[in-house]
Amino acid sequence: MTSNRTKAVTLHGLLVALALILSYLEARIPVFFAIPGMKLGLTNVVVLVALYCLGTRSAIGINLLRILLVSMLFGNAMSLAYSLAGGLLSGAVMILLKKTKKLSIVTVSIAGGIAHNIGQILTAMALLQTAALGWYLLVLWFTGLASGAVIGIIGGELCRRLKKILELGV
Repeated sequence: MTSNRTKAVTLHGLLVALALILSYLEARIPVFFAIPGMKLGLTNVVVLVALYCLGTRSAIGINLLRILLVSMLFGNAMSLAYSLAGGLLSGAVMILLKKTKKLSIVTVSIAGGIAHNIGQILTAMALLQTAALGWYLLVLWFTGLASGAVIGIIGGELCRRLKKILELGV
């Protein structure tokens, strides 16, 4: 018989592996809608599912591990800086908004998508030592809104299904 601890570790490992696969697939998609720097944020669905199905601590751990592994496998020091800034700000915003218990998973995801873009633009402004990139926040605000909504819908459905599986003890 498998222990609850073993099941939890297995589920966490599967979510990290899924995040790596989604990140790899997303890297293969050409620039989306011809907006430089815009991505769908597919890996954010994993963090969202972890937050709603497994809790805050799991979401933080999976998010950090995902960022580090993706940067090591597919990126460099600069991609790590951008990913950390976007991922950590996004994660913090989603955690805080979820705790209010007043917003839907889609709304929390949208806020996370927008926060991710803000974190990355602020990082770019700091690294390039220019505030001129601030205007780009407006463009990324809309892309974060759209991708956050899609990720929220997908994440909500995955959570609904995963909770059924977890309740069955499978």
